[in-house]
Amino acid sequence: MFKFIKIVPLALFVLLVSACSNVKLDDANGIATVNAGCSFTYDPISDPKSSVYGKRAIYFECDDLTVDPKYVSTISAHTAYLKAFQMQRASIIIQGNTDDRGTAEYNLALGQKRSEAVKKVFLAQGVSASQLEAVSFGKEKPANTAQTEAAVKENRRADFVYQ
Repeated sequence: MFKFIKIVPLALFVLLVSACSNVKLDDANGIATVNAGCSFTYDPISDPKSSVYGKRAIYFECDDLTVDPKYVSTISAHTAYLKAFQMQRASIIIQGNTDDRGTAEYNLALGQKRSEAVKKVFLAQGVSASQLEAVSFGKEKPANTAQTEAAVKENRRADFVYQ
């Protein structure tokens, strides 16, 4: 009986601490925030010291859908975040985009193939398929509307949008 009395407060403490952990969606910027202890909020996606801050796009060459190996570390950082917060349902939409060259149909298909290629890398690194959605915007959401070669390169990308 004496051991039971010692265990009850400990069990209540563990229950209280685990009940305080949650992830909520911040509607203002579409990212998940983590509340780790009821009074402290930390969002690794918005932390400038975090390895995922500001790195939410993978860029592609013209008419290409191959993920360049230089982006594996970026995807790995997002993979770590998604795995750490899988129970809190952290997820992303991978948005495939293209430049404005080519037909709308071609660009929608290419954008979808780009987002699916990035999704395959996430899956290969162990992210659950339920945390990933691949979509295409084709040429409809340019990052840069200028008609320069540098602007065109910015538009050939897959963006990560946290839900």
